[in-house]
Amino acid sequence: SPAVTAFRDPISARTVRNSYFSRLSLLCKAISCACLTPTFPQPRSSLLPAMSRTYEEVPAAEAAAGQADASLSLDVGIESRLRTILSQGIPVDALPPSSYTELDTSVPHAPPRRPNLSAADRELALANALRYFPSSVHEELAPEFARELDTYGHIYMHRFRPREFPMRAFPLDSYPARSRQAATIMLMIMNNLDPQVAQYPHELVTYGGNGSVFQNWAQFRLVMQYLSEMGEDQTLVVHSGHPVGLFPSSPDAPRLVVTNGMMIPNYSTRDNYERLYALGVTQYGQMTAGSYCYIGPQGIVHGTTLTVLNAARKYLGRDGDDIRGTVYVSSGLGGMSGAQPKAGDISGMISVTAEVNEVALMKRHRQGWVKEVCRSTDEVIVRIRRARAARETTSIAFLGNIVALWEALADEADRSGERLADLGSDQTSLHNPYSGGYYPVQLGFEEAQQVMVDEPERFRELVRESLRRHVAAVNRMVEHGMRFWDYGNAFLLEASRAGADISPTDPSSRERFRYPSYVQDIMGDIFSLGFGPFRWVCTSGREEDLLETDRIAAEVIERLMGETSPEDTARLGNYHDNLLWIRQAAENALVVGSQARILYADALGRQQIALAFNAAVESGRVSAPIALSRDHHDVSGTDSPFRETSNITDGSQLCADMAVQNAIGDASRGATWVALHNGGGTGWGEAVNGGFGLVLDGTDDASRRAELMLGFDVNHGVARRAWSRHPHAESSIRAAMQRDKKLRVTLPEHADPNVIARALKN
Repeated sequence: SPAVTAFRDPISARTVRNSYFSRLSLLCKAISCACLTPTFPQPRSSLLPAMSRTYEEVPAAEAAAGQADASLSLDVGIESRLRTILSQGIPVDALPPSSYTELDTSVPHAPPRRPNLSAADRELALANALRYFPSSVHEELAPEFARELDTYGHIYMHRFRPREFPMRAFPLDSYPARSRQAATIMLMIMNNLDPQVAQYPHELVTYGGNGSVFQNWAQFRLVMQYLSEMGEDQTLVVHSGHPVGLFPSSPDAPRLVVTNGMMIPNYSTRDNYERLYALGVTQYGQMTAGSYCYIGPQGIVHGTTLTVLNAARKYLGRDGDDIRGTVYVSSGLGGMSGAQPKAGDISGMISVTAEVNEVALMKRHRQGWVKEVCRSTDEVIVRIRRARAARETTSIAFLGNIVALWEALADEADRSGERLADLGSDQTSLHNPYSGGYYPVQLGFEEAQQVMVDEPERFRELVRESLRRHVAAVNRMVEHGMRFWDYGNAFLLEASRAGADISPTDPSSRERFRYPSYVQDIMGDIFSLGFGPFRWVCTSGREEDLLETDRIAAEVIERLMGETSPEDTARLGNYHDNLLWIRQAAENALVVGSQARILYADALGRQQIALAFNAAVESGRVSAPIALSRDHHDVSGTDSPFRETSNITDGSQLCADMAVQNAIGDASRGATWVALHNGGGTGWGEAVNGGFGLVLDGTDDASRRAELMLGFDVNHGVARRAWSRHPHAESSIRAAMQRDKKLRVTLPEHADPNVIARALKN
């Protein structure tokens, strides 16, 4: 029975020991499950009468319970519906009402796509969508799906989006799964689609304009059903959102293997992506969207904070209190989650971030991610002057186009000689320039959305013209002394394709672009030291568990700092920045969605933190399992010549062996799930990237997996960077080999440039 199963589970048993109230809560939950919903999935065709109500239609008390703090037990009715819907698969005997096809205007929606399909393609797209359903319902669904294809350029199957519960990360025990690992994946998927987290939640897009979790809602329902059925000796295989099925494996194998957008290299073009996505056979998983590891804006905030801090140190010679009054100008508060203003606040700067979409801007303003809103460039200029004079720390959102802002700042610098920006970058979703990732300055937001759909070729030319103006204004600011870098969003790449003046000013330069990538110039040393974005999610949903993990991580970092040689200043500096970050994390109110945290750590730091977390779960110091992951933008997770591997100097920037090997290696060393993607932040065909998830459930087996897998996950990338002759990477991998005698890495011999010159001359 479910009650017996719950108490036999070792993690539940530990939870039960914590207190009388824990026992009472778990008992009530077990009884409610036994009485209201079976532990095991219902047949796909079943649909309980209670399921006919949408979440919006349930009584107010139930709705309030659903929106309450995830640390509290769910209302019985909501949990019953959640368990039933997630385990039932696709409802076909009683289809959801046809009225569900209408869009919910309370959330943002993805711009319509124009994939330029032939008549045969349209037929194929419809046949591909209908194959998820028995032929008995094709007559009803076919016209509906055809309308979606014609209207949106893709078949999302809006009718099948669940309405019976709020889409969010619920406490782990709420999910109808036989495996804690499977339940964790369910939690992570639902967090990626939470309207407070996702950019276009009803189109299953988490961030970046087109970073998809699934291609349609049928895939969501099937994946959830498979996860609810999965045992510890099965692996779910997912191809670009499509669940191929459950396959026999072993407890040591991953519970889930995901690939997104993998293409035969010669055909990995943007036009093919648009066509194949419309056909329903591939998707753009971005990075942590398609691997189910997104943690809201916090993920990119930490990286942006480290970037601007190190940029101020390197370019301006400013650190600590000297940073106050520094002005950082950027753009994009929607697709890339508005990290810049929060990072500026944490760093002590004045940040100015342009955004054309008022809905996205005000969402970040309400969430506290940006402090002020200005609606004209004149207002921005006045506010910058006042803030700079007072050496304030503030974040300003400009409702308007970034090109207009750069041009106004450049005009002011030309007129008065006053440079009102010290640092500049761009975080628009330029990997997706013609489908809503970048809006041309010549059009307002609403007009641009219309032109994008009705006149796609005109829109493309306007984007290219806007990019040329964009770069020209930035160049003028740089002439006045501002420092600018590419933030890995394909800004320089797309600007060069548009014909912008982006070539190096020095004709003898070996660089392709005038401005560096932030990885190449700022963050590359960090990756070569092995530091990268290490993340975790407290599956209980309890804030107190997250705060406890903050304390544990700080304790580990402090211990590692004490064990690090004073001469290793680079490593100590990174430990110091991350210790400061984790101590201030709670007061900076970074959580949106699941109770998650991020910090940059090296291999040893990740291993030690993971082991400490697992011990805390085992002892009850943390009340439920912890899910580890990382951004794919990491030491070894991504091969991308204009971002993650832009500081690889041996000519291998265009090679993708590292990212592929990393996914395979993590899978063979104990990862709970792994993912491998085409694309990422720089665009389709511009990168290969991968990630993982690992569940820490307090067992010895979890400790074994964490130590083995995390060591490989980091050191594999450090070894590749060492082979390219990066000095920090060479010293880091030598230290790792000293710690682990089983680790042996091929290191380079350094050739004398004079020997090479003489050989070539002769």
